[in-house]
Amino acid sequence: MNQVSKIEGVELFAKKSIKDNRGYFREWFSASDLAQVIGQEIKFEQGNFSLSKKGTVRGIHFSRSSQGQAKLVTCLTGKLWDVVVDLRRNSPTFGKWVAFEITPENGYSIFIPAGLGHGFQALEEDSTITYLLSSRYDPSTESTIHPFDENLAINWPMPATFVSERDMSAPSFLDFQN
Repeated sequence: MNQVSKIEGVELFAKKSIKDNRGYFREWFSASDLAQVIGQEIKFEQGNFSLSKKGTVRGIHFSRSSQGQAKLVTCLTGKLWDVVVDLRRNSPTFGKWVAFEITPENGYSIFIPAGLGHGFQALEEDSTITYLLSSRYDPSTESTIHPFDENLAINWPMPATFVSERDMSAPSFLDFQN
């Protein structure tokens, strides 16, 4: 498997920053603007953020819940290499991945529809990601695929310095398919 340029439903977009001598201001989420970008309204149930040390890899995480779990992610501090893996069995890009560099400066946000896996690597010290979820976290439906699975062949941009035990012991992509 390898990277593709586009996975259906994944949308990368930037919101304008207003800059002055104090710094900048950006509205990173607007329900109506997101609906215009993705072509549908979506209700978010939970918001999370995490702070990661440089080199940290998190993911590939996804929900097996019946309603799925869409995400809207952005970077608040540092620099992230954000990866989305298509886990929809009937998709022409099943098993393929896309990646985007997101920073506070570029203002990118990524919409990730239900049925896709998500992970990222912190490219700078103290990188912070924030994300909205369309369903609440439920440990009984949360899953992960090994981030260094040879069948996915994700080209992480730097050696991983920190990875959770959960992610390192996660099943392979082939195990996920069975």
